[in-house]
Amino acid sequence: MATLTPDQRVAQLFMVAAYSNKTRIDEDSVSTLIQQYGIGGLIFFQGGPVRQSKLLNRYQSQAKVPLLVAMDAEWGLGMRLDSTTRFPYQMSMGGVRDTQLLYDMGQEIARQFKRTGMHVNFAPVVDVNNNAANPVIGYRSWGENRENVTAKSYQYMKGMQDAGVLAVAKHFPGHGDTDTDSHLALPLIRVDQRRLDTLEIFPFRNLMRRGLGGIMIAHLNIPALDSTGMPSTLSKPIVTGMVKQKMGFEGVVFTDAMNMKGVISKYPPGDADVRALIAGNDVLEFSKNIPLALKMVREAINRKELSQADIDARCRKVLALKQWAGLDHYKPIELKNLYQDLNTSHANYLTHKLSELSVTVLRNQKDLLPLQRLDTLRIATLTIGTRDTTDFQRMAADYATVHHYWLSATATLNELTQMRETLKPYNTLLIGINNLGRLPATNFGVTPETNILLRELTGQKQKVIVSVFGNAYAVAKIRDLERADAVVLAYQESKNAQDVTAEIIFGGISAVGKLPVSVTDRYTNGYGLVTKGGIRLSYGYPEDAGMNPNFELRVDSLMNQALAAKAFPGCEVLVARKGRVVLRKSYGTHSFADSPSQAGKPSRPVLNTDIYDLASVTKVSATLPSLMKLQDEGKFNPDMTMGQLFPEFVGTNKQDLKLRDVLTHQARLKAWIPFWQEYTRPKGFFNRLFGKRPAAATVSAKQPSEMSRRFFRPDSSGRFPLQVADDLWARKDFPNRIHKEIGESPLNEKPGYVYSDLSFIMYPAFVKAASGKPINQFVQDAIYKPLGATTMGYNPTYRFPLARIAPTEYDSLFRHTQLHGTVHDEGASLLGGVSGHAGMFGNANDLAKVVQMYAWNGRYGGQQLIKAETMAEYERCQFCPDNRRALGFDRPANNPSINSAKDASPRSFGHTGYTGTYFWVDPQYDLVVVMLSNRVNPTRRNNKISDLSVRSRLLQTAIEAVKSERPQVESTVPKEE
Repeated sequence: MATLTPDQRVAQLFMVAAYSNKTRIDEDSVSTLIQQYGIGGLIFFQGGPVRQSKLLNRYQSQAKVPLLVAMDAEWGLGMRLDSTTRFPYQMSMGGVRDTQLLYDMGQEIARQFKRTGMHVNFAPVVDVNNNAANPVIGYRSWGENRENVTAKSYQYMKGMQDAGVLAVAKHFPGHGDTDTDSHLALPLIRVDQRRLDTLEIFPFRNLMRRGLGGIMIAHLNIPALDSTGMPSTLSKPIVTGMVKQKMGFEGVVFTDAMNMKGVISKYPPGDADVRALIAGNDVLEFSKNIPLALKMVREAINRKELSQADIDARCRKVLALKQWAGLDHYKPIELKNLYQDLNTSHANYLTHKLSELSVTVLRNQKDLLPLQRLDTLRIATLTIGTRDTTDFQRMAADYATVHHYWLSATATLNELTQMRETLKPYNTLLIGINNLGRLPATNFGVTPETNILLRELTGQKQKVIVSVFGNAYAVAKIRDLERADAVVLAYQESKNAQDVTAEIIFGGISAVGKLPVSVTDRYTNGYGLVTKGGIRLSYGYPEDAGMNPNFELRVDSLMNQALAAKAFPGCEVLVARKGRVVLRKSYGTHSFADSPSQAGKPSRPVLNTDIYDLASVTKVSATLPSLMKLQDEGKFNPDMTMGQLFPEFVGTNKQDLKLRDVLTHQARLKAWIPFWQEYTRPKGFFNRLFGKRPAAATVSAKQPSEMSRRFFRPDSSGRFPLQVADDLWARKDFPNRIHKEIGESPLNEKPGYVYSDLSFIMYPAFVKAASGKPINQFVQDAIYKPLGATTMGYNPTYRFPLARIAPTEYDSLFRHTQLHGTVHDEGASLLGGVSGHAGMFGNANDLAKVVQMYAWNGRYGGQQLIKAETMAEYERCQFCPDNRRALGFDRPANNPSINSAKDASPRSFGHTGYTGTYFWVDPQYDLVVVMLSNRVNPTRRNNKISDLSVRSRLLQTAIEAVKSERPQVESTVPKEE
């Protein structure tokens, strides 16, 4: 203070606007104000975090007194900066009951402020929004109830200030009941002082008493407080008389932006600044003309309209604030890892959780939500207002088979009619109203065409669920919502809001949000229906499930090590705890960059929607659930014999083998039989048969055998219907031949555990005989369709583009081609890709649904798909300690790196697949771990996935991330209704 001249003390009271997305000329103009005039602070607006931090380091290096740095970041840095977290709007969170999360949000926003060198947040908005036509506050307010506004503002304020960032409540004395935007004109508040005192001022007074550090004065004309018509920012009766004297506020008083027309339309720059200081404001934000303002302030002091003593007192207050913010020990912003430090798992968790608790169900006729019996639904999604696939549509597709449609908000009558006809075959419509506006003047973006279409689609036999991704007040503008079967209000169009809406519709989570404002006579403040959740997987972050928030970073490290070692080209990892998917992430590419099959082309990055050959995981994701389902129907039990299941085995050495021994791999069956070797001919035949080799066969590889024309052809036909590979088809009697060879095969001489494929090759024949359906159809109807496991199935190229399927091996021994979309296992390929031991394809999300059904004792989506007692029988170890196996499932080995993890519980179970696939369930930790890879690309000789114990290390990492140290966790298994 003692080092500053009188003029420099005046300059400390000014904050100017700064941007990190403008030109060097703009940046230099701010530098001039810092160096030449010694301004006290900056308020940053648009740009990016790294650019802003570099610029702020420059500005701070030029300042004699460190700069006080602020931002209007009502919903976090993402309100102004790209690549940063955007928390929900305040109105979105107005109905959230858990105010502790708002405190946590304040703490996190403050942490991000400090990481980027900022000290003051012009938030929270404490205006009570009791005017639906408010053009400037609206969704920025917590709502219309003063106690609700106060309670939530306090938690947000306290969270920030406890973490060392000043909170500034705005816009005093209350901007909630206005119909004019103060950016454009001066709003008139037509209420008496008693109303102001009991409603608008109530939150401000409460926060002042509880430690509020800053307040922002609005540009308002309030005759009840100042009859002169002076904007409140320039009103001494309001700023000094009411705020400082009557209310006794001793914190820092900021003006609203001094470039807004609500003030400068009548009082030009310079004059407005002088009047603001005379009124009693401590800091002037966004002054338009600093040189002029400082000159006019000095003249006002000379005229004794202002006193230097008052200026000095305010300057001292600003310096004290800077000291409180740590600027007496100023350090430049560290740029290293800035992006990572801002975008943490904890920040993502908070914003997702707040969205989850916000979304509000307004209508739910006959408890339609959450949707039941997916196998009976024909679902279409229709997005009104955009032509792009939305996050809501993508999340809906993660739950069920859906078909997406789009329509402009201003569609023509012909387009509306055509869309109505297009949607007729569906019995369930998920309609999302997107791209809505924020302003009442635009009807909040709700168009007449939207209302016409909704009227045409509702009230029919179809079930219609309408989701509003926009302002709460938009609900009042959408006619005929009462004709819809369900209505969900998401408040905004963020990814989190859209994802959460889909999760509520499908029962991943419950709807618990409440309206913070009244939007119609029916939908009033506090209204909101509760729906049932936890019947299907939901999606969130480790903290949602009591796991270490750094879990993802640890998995990233593990997978990046595996990729660096070339254990596999790419993979997908999914980890769920308590039914919540806490990690779902893909790594790497479809093929190695130096793979011969790439021919110099860049390989496709792996996506979460990609599909993998599950190899032996087929046994426990297709065959085993089919057998369990048939057991529930009384058609199978593990104490039957192979002779009872397979008539052709009567009279053979397999007739009396008990299925309990077979399913635990101790029935003395051979491990496998290389069937294909009997149906090939010496080298050279392939050329004569096809005339030339496939392009992929130019890859250097040992090719000891080629196809016999008697059994293989390059084209399909009635005699050769079984696809073995691209342009290679097998004779239709191969299943009978293979079954016969299995029946004639010898048994192992010694009893004991030997993992075998042979019985699983046979089970599809039994499933068809017992159910009347081939196994691919039976498991689809009985398991996958009810689960919504849309990618699970055999022969994926019949249903999906090749680009979505991860390639496996270059088969140099049998098929002499790159395997892509056809099954890797040779025996399964001779069966047309449909077998009980291999052939299943799917993505991690859909396999996780099967696995979560196991974890939930056969229940999923509100249906008991497999009886709980059946699941219990199949999951338990049958012959421990001599044989670790359950019925079909694997159990922890003595060496845990083989299949599980050192801390896996004895109750855990799962399975591995030859192509690099894996899942494991640990009931003790309520964990499900899925990993899919194509480690056999380009060759099966790459066994680094096992050498590095990647899968067991993944499971161990997940177990270690579980925070609870209790040996048991509360069960999350859905109960019967």
